Amino acid sequence: MKMIGSDYVLEAHNIFHTTEVDGGGCFNGAGNSALVLKGVNLTVHSGEVMAILGSKGSGKRALLDVISRRADGATRGQVLLNGSPLSKALFQQRCGYVTQSCTFVPGLTVAQTLHYTPTILSGYLKSSKVRQVLADLALSQVAHKRVEYLNISEARRLAIGIQLVRDPVMLLLDEPTHGLDPLSAYLLISILSNTAKKTGCGILLSLEKPRSDVFPFLDRALFLCLGGVVYSGGTRAMLEYFHGIGFPCPQLENPLMYYLCLSTVDRRSRDRFLESSQQIEALVERFSRETPISDAPINNMGSGKVPLAYGKPGELKVWVMLYLKLLASTFSCGLVGMKTLFLRMLLLPLAMSILWAFYTNVGDDAHGFFTRNGMILNILGLSYGCGILTTISLFPIWRKKFSQDTPEGLYSGTTLLIAYNSVSIPFSAVSAVIASCVIYPLLLDVKYNNGTVFGYLLVALWSSFVLAEQLTIAFLLVVKVPFNAAIAVTYVLVISIALASGTVRSFKGLQPWLQDNTKGTHTRYASSLLHSIAFQSRKLNCTPTASVICPKPADFMHERLGLPDPDETIDVAASCAFAVGLAAFNMLLYLFPMPRCVRQKFKD
Repeated sequence: MKMIGSDYVLEAHNIFHTTEVDGGGCFNGAGNSALVLKGVNLTVHSGEVMAILGSKGSGKRALLDVISRRADGATRGQVLLNGSPLSKALFQQRCGYVTQSCTFVPGLTVAQTLHYTPTILSGYLKSSKVRQVLADLALSQVAHKRVEYLNISEARRLAIGIQLVRDPVMLLLDEPTHGLDPLSAYLLISILSNTAKKTGCGILLSLEKPRSDVFPFLDRALFLCLGGVVYSGGTRAMLEYFHGIGFPCPQLENPLMYYLCLSTVDRRSRDRFLESSQQIEALVERFSRETPISDAPINNMGSGKVPLAYGKPGELKVWVMLYLKLLASTFSCGLVGMKTLFLRMLLLPLAMSILWAFYTNVGDDAHGFFTRNGMILNILGLSYGCGILTTISLFPIWRKKFSQDTPEGLYSGTTLLIAYNSVSIPFSAVSAVIASCVIYPLLLDVKYNNGTVFGYLLVALWSSFVLAEQLTIAFLLVVKVPFNAAIAVTYVLVISIALASGTVRSFKGLQPWLQDNTKGTHTRYASSLLHSIAFQSRKLNCTPTASVICPKPADFMHERLGLPDPDETIDVAASCAFAVGLAAFNMLLYLFPMPRCVRQKFKD
C-alpha cells in the first residue's frame, strides 16, 4: 500500500480574514463584518499532528475554512503546499477536511460506505485500501454494521475513514473529539497520530477542551484567542517558550488546558475581562515580535511543485459510485431498505387501491358522471401527493450530503440528480404500471379496453408522480426542512388542480386569461387524458325527465375542460414533457452556486 512521501509541508503566512458574524439573511442585506483572524502563521509537515487550540469564537473553524478554501469573506495572506499556492482545486485533489456534521447514507454498512467513496482507485487496490483504513481506524469489527446504528465514536472514525480512503497528504479536522467521552477521545487522537506516522499524512485538527492524555500525540500546537496567535510551534518547545516569558506550567497540570486558559478571555467580571484581555494582547504581541513574519515560504523544496500521486476521479466514475450507493441503500436488508422499496414501488398502487374501495360501485347514470369527475380529482391529487411524500422521505439525506460534498468538489448537482433519477424514474414507472392496473377498470368501460388507453392512464399517473417529485427536489435546493418544502409544493399543485383540472370548477367559470394560463400547467394535460379515458367511450345510462338532466359525454367534457374532443397525442407529449423537462431543469438549477445564507443553512 502506498505511503505518502515525507516532503509535504503545509504553511500559512500572515493570514488575515474578515467574515460576517451576524448574517442578515438572504433578503435583509449583509450582516456585521469582523476580523476573525489576525496575522496567523503555522507550519505542518508530513506525518505530524498539529492542534489548533482556543475557546469558542477564537477563530479555529475560520482558520480551517481559510486553509481549505471554503471561507466566505475577505482573506489576506498565503497558504502554501510545498511552496505552491494552495488553490481550492489543489486542496480538493490532495487534501481532506472532516467537519463535525458528517452525513451517511442510511442502509449502507461501514464497509460499503468506504467502498462507494469516489476515488481514482478501483478493483483490488480499492478493496485493499478500504481494508487498511478499517484496520487503522479500529472499524474492522463493525465493518458490516449499518451506519444508522453506529455510536458517535464509530461514526466520527468513519467520517475520517471516508477522507483517508482518498489518500490525502494533509487532513483537516474540525473538533473531532467534540461530544466524545474521554476514552473515545483518547482512542481517536491516538489513532490519528498512528495514522499520520504510518502513512505520512499531515494532520491539522482543532480542539476546544484537550485532555492531558492527548498531549504526547501532538507534535505541534497553535493557540488562538480572538483571532490572534498566542503561540505556534512544537509542543516540546511550547513549554520552554512559556517558561521563558514567565508562565511555567505547574507540575501535574495539563499543559494544554493551562495555556489554553492563559489564552482565553476571562468574562466573569469586568475587571477580569480587562485584565485578561490586556494580558492576551501582550502575549500575542510578544509572540509576533519574537517570531517575525517572513515574506518567503519556510519550505522551498521541490521548487514549488506538488507531486500528484492520485488524480481526481472522473464524472462517470463518480456517477457509478453514486448510482451503486443508491441501489445499495434501496435494496438493503433492514427497515431503511423496506421503507425505500415501499415508497418507490407500493405507495402509489396502495393509494389507487384505496380509491377502488370508494369508487368500485360507480354507475353510468347522471350522478355517476360527476362522481367519476371527482374520482379524477382524487387520482391527480393522490399521484401528486405520493410523489411529494416519497421525495421528502428519501431525497433530503442526499441533498444534505450534496451540500457537504460540494466543497470537496467530488461531484456536481447534475451528477447527483442523474444518479438519483436513474434509480427513481424506473421505480416510478413500475409503480405507475401497478397503479394503472388497479385503477384501470374503474375509469374505462370494459367493452372498450385496449393497450393504447391503458398507456394514456399510465402516462397520466407516471408524469403526475414524477412532476411532483421533481418540483419537490427543486424546492429542497433552498428549503432545508422537508415538511416546509412539501407544504410549498402542495400549495402550487393545489392551485394547479383547482384551475386546470376541470374537476374543482369548470373552464366556463374561469376568466379567459386564466383559461389561457392553464395551458402552461401539467395538470391540464394529465386531467384531459383521464377525462378522455373515463368519458369519451362511455355511454350514459340515463333517462331524461323533468328533474333529471342527462349530459352527453362530449358536452360534459366541453364544459369541464373546454375541449369537446381532446387530442390524446398532444396530452401524452405535454404530460411527459412537463415531467422530463422539470427533471432537466433541476439538473441545471443544481449547477448554480447558492447564496451564502442557503449554504450556511445546510451547513449548520
